[in-house]
Amino acid sequence: MIETKRILVTGATGKVGRVFIERFLAEPSFDHFTVRALCHNRLLEEHGRLELMRGSIEHQSVVAAALDGVTHVLHLATSKESPQTIMDVAVKGLFWLLEGCRDNPTFQQFILIGGDAAVGHFYYPHPIPVTETQKHSAYPGCYALSKVLEEVMLEQYIIQYDLNGCCLRAPWIMEKDDFKYQLSFGEDVFGGPRWRDLVGAEKADEYSRLGAVPVMMGADGTAVKRNFVHVHDLVSAIMLAIDNPKSSGQTFNICMDEPVDYGELAIYLAQTRGLPTVEIQTPYHSTWLDNTKAKFLLDWRPVYTLPKMTDAAWEYHRDINDLRIIWYPG
Repeated sequence: MIETKRILVTGATGKVGRVFIERFLAEPSFDHFTVRALCHNRLLEEHGRLELMRGSIEHQSVVAAALDGVTHVLHLATSKESPQTIMDVAVKGLFWLLEGCRDNPTFQQFILIGGDAAVGHFYYPHPIPVTETQKHSAYPGCYALSKVLEEVMLEQYIIQYDLNGCCLRAPWIMEKDDFKYQLSFGEDVFGGPRWRDLVGAEKADEYSRLGAVPVMMGADGTAVKRNFVHVHDLVSAIMLAIDNPKSSGQTFNICMDEPVDYGELAIYLAQTRGLPTVEIQTPYHSTWLDNTKAKFLLDWRPVYTLPKMTDAAWEYHRDINDLRIIWYPG
């Protein structure tokens, strides 16, 4: 008889949480699981194997109730550049979760979704590929610091209490038309850099009219290589990590096989869509996250390449009710 299990998903209404829950509930090999979705500002639709809870992990009572009867935790909840809330959510919230798991008789596995902000993203030069042994190196701002603290806290609970946990370290996570809008010269730009601020409003308006593509040039004068992962590839890695003994105590880089070269991206868009390009000088550095460990231990392979990521973003047709809303600042 297969044991019935329950996975708690924090940050369940976010980009990763929604995709994970949909795929997880549709996967026959996880039919013995129920999902408890901890929601904060938004809610999900009811489902036969989906339990909904509302609250914030910054409150110990909420965490205690959410962990009742839980066997697995997928921790996605975060706070971006919000100094007023980030320590309560990222540090105190994770502490309550780990403490609750440590004392929970039903607990079996903890999965943290980390970020390449913990190893400096493109703020610092990395002359060789960045593996999971890279020293933590937060860039300026409270978000990157929080990602370091999350990884260190989980690592210490693994050491202190032999907690079964792992960290899937993801770079910038893309879905739908995100990849297209991270290149926008308009106010609708997704994430950073804000190209409009770098070139000025007048030039930005002209570039927007032309449909021009920014080419991020790095501190060394060459096009920047930047790491991305598509949400579907990340979710595939999460599902492979669940109840996988090879994931225990490990950190994995979950990213595309090669970082996106902004020069190559510009060439591809010029060839396939006739878009002009504009080189923009920045102080940033190329970084190459190495995903070999995840391939070796989890037998995971990313599906999205630069052409596939680009085509998916440009060919995505957003429903009128599917608004481009950023639910957290940063």
